[in-house]
Amino acid sequence: MATKQKLFADFSPTSKEEWKAKIITDLKGAPYDKKLVWRSKEGFDVEPFYRREDLDGLLTPQVAPGEYPYVRSTRLNNDWYTRQEIQASSPEEANQKALDLLFKGIDAPAFNLANSWISQEGLSSLLREIDCTAIELNLCCCVTQAAHLAEELTKYFENEGMDFTRVTGSINYNPFKRELVRGKKNLNWKAEMRQVVQAAQALKGMRILQVDAYMLANAGAYITQELGYALAWGAEMLHALAEEGTPIPEAVQRIKFNFGIGANYFMEIAKFRAARWLWAKIVSAYGEEYQSIAKINQHAITSQWNMTRYDAYVNLLRTQTEAMSAALGGVDSITVLPFDTPYGTSDDFSMRIARNQQLLLKEESHFDKVVDPSSGSYYIENLTHKIAHKAWEIFLSTEQEGGFAMNVQNGKVQGTINATNASRHQALAQRKESLLGTNEYPNFNETIHKKIPTSNSSHHHTCGVDHTKEENVTPLDFRRGASDFETLRLNTEQATKRPIVFMLTIGNLAMRLARSQFAGNFFACAGYQLIDNLGFDAIEEGVNAALALNADIIVLCSSDDEYATFAPEAYYNINGRCEMVIAGNPTCRPDLEALGIEHYIHVKSDVLSTLSHFNQKFGI
Repeated sequence: MATKQKLFADFSPTSKEEWKAKIITDLKGAPYDKKLVWRSKEGFDVEPFYRREDLDGLLTPQVAPGEYPYVRSTRLNNDWYTRQEIQASSPEEANQKALDLLFKGIDAPAFNLANSWISQEGLSSLLREIDCTAIELNLCCCVTQAAHLAEELTKYFENEGMDFTRVTGSINYNPFKRELVRGKKNLNWKAEMRQVVQAAQALKGMRILQVDAYMLANAGAYITQELGYALAWGAEMLHALAEEGTPIPEAVQRIKFNFGIGANYFMEIAKFRAARWLWAKIVSAYGEEYQSIAKINQHAITSQWNMTRYDAYVNLLRTQTEAMSAALGGVDSITVLPFDTPYGTSDDFSMRIARNQQLLLKEESHFDKVVDPSSGSYYIENLTHKIAHKAWEIFLSTEQEGGFAMNVQNGKVQGTINATNASRHQALAQRKESLLGTNEYPNFNETIHKKIPTSNSSHHHTCGVDHTKEENVTPLDFRRGASDFETLRLNTEQATKRPIVFMLTIGNLAMRLARSQFAGNFFACAGYQLIDNLGFDAIEEGVNAALALNADIIVLCSSDDEYATFAPEAYYNINGRCEMVIAGNPTCRPDLEALGIEHYIHVKSDVLSTLSHFNQKFGI
């Protein structure tokens, strides 16, 4: 009979302190906290490694799926609705698109309605041959038309003899959209919200009050800011409904959270887990008897902030990992934006790829088969707690300052998010934050100016309401991260002459190759024409070769030690006939600057500012 032996029984366990001591020894004097501990933008430290004991005292690993506070899941499966936005110029066109999408795997169509469609005739054309009880139906219109839409939709379902209890979905009423997007105060939001709720009384399965936190994400918000303000936003509407006498269970069923999905893969997974936990905490504050219904409904939309026009196919990589984060995070529905979204219009190909990205996760990768697969991960469990803690601080701070509505109406929310946006743009300019294909490793010879429509031809419907007399407030800044670099490069594309950058490579082989590659990527961010070389034996030879090709910039690529000799020689040979740049930040820089050599590019350079300076010099 075989005897059972425990594996590794002869080895004593190693504590976390022992592992850390070993790491510190291997660092050979380098500070552990500076070298390996990551200070996240969300405001907390991330350790280089986690162990089982890091789960001690954490609540989340002790909860089962479907159990309060729902950090693992609000349900016992991980299936989600596959959603896609439908833009059309008529209800008939929208209907044909929807029928086609339903056949191709979409089960949550989202319609953007013009005011003229909100009638029995318009809804009949829009929803013809669509079984609204078999899908999640999402309708978006001007906020001032939401109540009217709810009334007309109720009449339509009554005329069709449809079972109201089987219809699920949403009507996109966002009471704070005017402040956040247009900068117009909506001081009458409570009365307006009450009207919408009353109009949708029979539509029990339709979530009509939207927490559009994705707007904050698209304005550059950090994860904890998006979540913290989203909780305050939802709590504001829940409290307003409770004050009006709406029962808490009914009020909770009316609210839908629409989150963005950023590029920080593991933190985004943790964000969705933390959102379930914290919203359950807010709802149950009204009474323990509400714990069973304290379940958040989360829709996730891939980010627009980190989308790019240049090298747009990279957007596919971004949206795919973002969709993975949302699926693993256990959201209720997902929208994957087409990769060409920054151009304002999407074609059939990009729409097809976008929906297939979700179908791939379901049908081929089986992401819908396992509930909360990240549960028990030492790293993600700790991220969930840290994100929850920071987001809760923002939520409490917002509540103490009068609530979300007041903080939106006085512009504090927008000001905070816009400051984050500005800091992230600065980080991109200095390459402290990366956007592949834009500020790092650009496609050297790509041009896009012919692809950009002169006017936005996509079908976006406006409400036609005059908001000019409303009081102004600071709106959100929705500039994408890549927008400044794109403007810079588009200016280069459309210039009379595309500047030529010549790499004068000389001296130490390894350093000259590394620095010519660095310099090439640097100037390609502005769309300049690059001429690289294998190397020159003499400075004069390299300068003559550059001038023969009408170079506008000569970049000297060598080692720091050799710059003391090569740089003055190159400067005197060029003699002002074109711009000279040193690739690096050598210790002899003060001496070189004294000679008149003023341009240096290195890892700490502000790429955007430097390139903008050269564009200005060349009259671009």
